[in-house]
Amino acid sequence: MDDRVDSDRGSLQPELPPNGRSDETRKASTSSETPPDERTALLNKPDDRVEGETYEFEDEDTSAIRRISSEFWILFKSSIPVIMAYALQNSLQTISVLIVGRLSPEALSVAAFSYMFAMASAWLIGMGGTTAIDTLASVSFTGGKSKHDLGIILQRAFVILSVFYIPVAILWLCSEPFFRFLGQEDFIARESSRFLTALIPGGLGYIYFECMKKYLQAQEIMRPGTYVLLITSPISAGLNILFIHTFQLGILGAPLATGLSYWLSFFLLVAYARFVAGKECWGGWDRRCLQNIGTFARIAALGVIHVGTEWWAFEIVAIVAGQLGPIPLAAQSVIMTADQVMNTIPFGVGVATSSRVGNLLGARHSSGAKRSANTAACLSIF
Repeated sequence: MDDRVDSDRGSLQPELPPNGRSDETRKASTSSETPPDERTALLNKPDDRVEGETYEFEDEDTSAIRRISSEFWILFKSSIPVIMAYALQNSLQTISVLIVGRLSPEALSVAAFSYMFAMASAWLIGMGGTTAIDTLASVSFTGGKSKHDLGIILQRAFVILSVFYIPVAILWLCSEPFFRFLGQEDFIARESSRFLTALIPGGLGYIYFECMKKYLQAQEIMRPGTYVLLITSPISAGLNILFIHTFQLGILGAPLATGLSYWLSFFLLVAYARFVAGKECWGGWDRRCLQNIGTFARIAALGVIHVGTEWWAFEIVAIVAGQLGPIPLAAQSVIMTADQVMNTIPFGVGVATSSRVGNLLGARHSSGAKRSANTAACLSIF
């Protein structure tokens, strides 16, 4: 009986290797050159890094030229869909101006002048204000404790940029005396005011569409904006023809058609995020979106000023051209519209780079972020 108990107890004892030490003990003793003392850790450090810990991605054996080439290709692939998205986005109003131009040169000048004023005000909130999402969201996506933090940033953008839009909508509603004060002809001032008033609902759709694009781009999902605009761009052209010529709404059909197209683009992007990719970072509406709104508002305001310094210069030229008459204004507006399409190339590279650098910084990959920024500078030259 006692022998059996002893044998059972012996079976419960861990089997040791011939030298009497376990593998863990051997690793601990051989991991350092100095013998263990009272300050030696009893447990080895885990190999798995904790989320948010500093780490590097590149292989030390990879040459610097190969790393730069790889980064160049990553930025190039990321920039192409962003550039196409912005070009298609500008095409919505470009096509609208061309369709309105079939009515008369005066109608062409009104549409072109109104869209340029919209770009220098509401569109500016969408393009410049959402740079706050570029700054905060990409870092939050890779370095945050919860992926839902990205969704909270999106909600905060909806709230704050909507507040930014309120004074712009009021300005559009009362823009006729403002245009007269700037020296525009009575016809241009009156019709542009009516045009912008009809465009007020669509301006909010434009801003929300930009927010959704930046939300997906922060997750390195770059193509949905292009896919959506490939659908809505021809729809917008059809709506312009339908409202302007078929329904005989005249020049007021253009802002209605463009506004519907922007809202359709926003809802299609929401559907993409919900059913295809991007929903993992959305945790539902949260009261936390009302926290730290001052920080987001400051970054968004700086983005508006940064982008606006360039766009306001274009608008000043348009205002001066409008004092010469509708025909010179129409010619100048066509030139500036083409210039805006060309500007989508460096702007798209900048957006893709901002998302890439933010993700690398959030992952504590400082050297990769520096290399990405330097590579983007070289890419912009090409």
